[in-house]
Parts: sequence; structure tokens; C-alpha cells
Amino acid sequence: MKIMRDSPRSFQLLSELLFGVIPSNPGQSGGAAVPIKLPSLSPKVRTLTTQDFEELRSLAMRNHVIVRTFDGLARMLEIEGHREGVEWVSRAIESEQKRIDHALGFLSGICAAFQAQGYPVTVIKSLDHWPDLGSDLDLYTDADAGKIIRVMRDQFDAKVDDRSWGDRLANKWNFVVPGLAELVEVHVGRLGQTGEQTVVTGSLSARTRVATVGQYSFRVAAPEDRIVISTLQRMYRHFYIRLCDIADNARLVDDRSVDFEYLHALSSAAGLWAGIATYLNIISDFVEAYRGYGTALSSLVTGSAKFGIEKVRFRKDFLRVPILPQSLNLYAGELTTLLMRGDLRNGFRLSLLPGLATAAALEQKLTGSDKGIW
Repeated sequence: MKIMRDSPRSFQLLSELLFGVIPSNPGQSGGAAVPIKLPSLSPKVRTLTTQDFEELRSLAMRNHVIVRTFDGLARMLEIEGHREGVEWVSRAIESEQKRIDHALGFLSGICAAFQAQGYPVTVIKSLDHWPDLGSDLDLYTDADAGKIIRVMRDQFDAKVDDRSWGDRLANKWNFVVPGLAELVEVHVGRLGQTGEQTVVTGSLSARTRVATVGQYSFRVAAPEDRIVISTLQRMYRHFYIRLCDIADNARLVDDRSVDFEYLHALSSAAGLWAGIATYLNIISDFVEAYRGYGTALSSLVTGSAKFGIEKVRFRKDFLRVPILPQSLNLYAGELTTLLMRGDLRNGFRLSLLPGLATAAALEQKLTGSDKGIW
């Protein structure tokens, strides 16, 4: 598969470490994990240098898979007798674990503060990567934005970060919290790059479930909503896919926890089904390349996918989804669905996206940053 030839050695090694654990009952939840040491990994691991470790750490951090990959890497280094490597990797894991533990404490306190005021809050995206953690702490709520801002300011001395045009359209706020390295990003009543998605949010809060993460409990989105949110972020906004996105969603499908009929109905109403089917198809193709078999996708998904991994390329630390014409067609499908449903207000929001994208590209070229736009 071409993606394996195009991607650098560090990315391939992380991918092999991430998907080199094969369940004893593939596709069934609860199967005991049996680590399989791939023959191709031995020489790669044995010859790793300090520079290689630094490169791996940086890439693993950007892809939010450092805990999931470095634990296995440490075990393999120990088998190979690479003591210096074991110590280096162990320090990296310990450092990341301290960051995660610190962030989870804040996240738990923030969620508790909202709930004490009667404001329902759902953790989205960030905890999908567990035992890894995202670089921001993302929340969704149906509560009034003014009330959320007041809680953050009064109880956490938080400041609202500068809001871009995209932030305002998406109806989201980023908060800088003293003592917390991560931004707290709160989505209020809307999802999507321009806040066009209210079909999805209509049932999001009602379908949450409680997840235990470390010593804390959080309300998180249902599996179907997690896939929708991930697809919105990867296929309709950033146009790149990280290793954590592949691992997170592959796990949901492998565990048989996704109701594909419901996912199809929900995403079709939102104009996102083609993007979701394509996203899951890419993920299955990638997983198959590294572990030998893909995820258990139904024909409903594979038959609706517009393309697979063959259109995706590795560039700048991530898998890049082609914008023209593939992503443009997905955008057109979402916009058409909104307009056909008579949802003119959200359709207008979404119609602003090409202009914003052009402005962001120009701002990036002139100033080196598109933060004021996106």
C-alpha cells in the first residue's frame, strides 16, 4: 500500500506499535490482547538512536498516541537489551502521564462546577484518545454561553482567549485557565466549522453515558456521536487524520459498539453520511495495512464511501485528505442537504466556509498564522 512507502520510518514504527496487538477474538469486545512482536520491528527498535527517540516522541505527541505506543516500545526495547532506550522511553511516558493526570484533575473540577449549577456538560474529543489525552480539553453544552463564561471566570479565574471569526460562527469559546497548560474549549449548542450542525447536537446531550477515566468519572458522547464529531473535525475542517483518530474509531468499530443504522440516519439528516463512510473506510484500509485485517464495516458503509487510503498522503506529521475535488464534494453534499431541508440559517453559515478558508490561507501567507480567521 502506497501510504506505507510514502510515510517516514518514525510514522511507520508508531503505526506498527499501535496496531501490533491483535485481539485473541478479532472484532469481539473483551478478547484478551496478545502482543505480537512483528519480525520487521526488531531491527528498527534495536538500532534506535537518541535523535530517533526525540523524533518518535514529537510525532507521537502530535498524534496523541505516546502512551499507547511507548508502553509497547519500552517492552520491546527491554527484550532487545536496549537499556538506554528503555530509560528514555520510560521518562517520556512518565512526563506525559504527569501532564494527563494534572489536566484530568482540572477537567473533573470544571465539569463538576458546571453540573453544580445545573448546566449539562459533555466531554468531547479529548477523552476519546484514552489512555492518551488531547492537547485541548473540549466540552459541549446546551447551557447559555454567558453562564458558562461566568462560571469559568468566577470559579477558575479563567480568561476568554481571543476569538476568531470561525470561533464566533461555531459558537465556541476557548478559556485560558491559570495553572493549566491546555486550553479549555467549550462548544455551545453547535458543532461544525461554522456552527452549522444543530441536527447532531439535538440529541447529543440526551445520549451521553458515564465513563470512568483514571480516578474520575465524566459524561462523554455516545459512540455514534463520537464518530460524527471526529468526522466533522477531520474530513470537513482540518483535512488531515492523526494516528489517534484511526485508533479511536477503529476501537469503536472493533468493539461492536456502533449502531450503524442510527449513525446512518443521524448523519444523513445532517448531510454528513458520505464523509463518515469515507472516513471509516480510510481508517479500515489503514488498519488493514498494519495488522493484516480491517475493521468490521457493514456494506452500508463501504458502499457509500467515496474513496479510501489510496487518495491519502502523509505530509507534515499527519495523513492528509485531498481537498480538491474530494473534500469539496463532501462540503457540497453537506450544504445541499441543509438547503434541501429548508435549514436556510445553517445553510448560510456553511456557505461562508469557502470565503473563510480563502481568507485564512491569505492570512497564513502574509503573517504566518491564520488564528484570526479560524
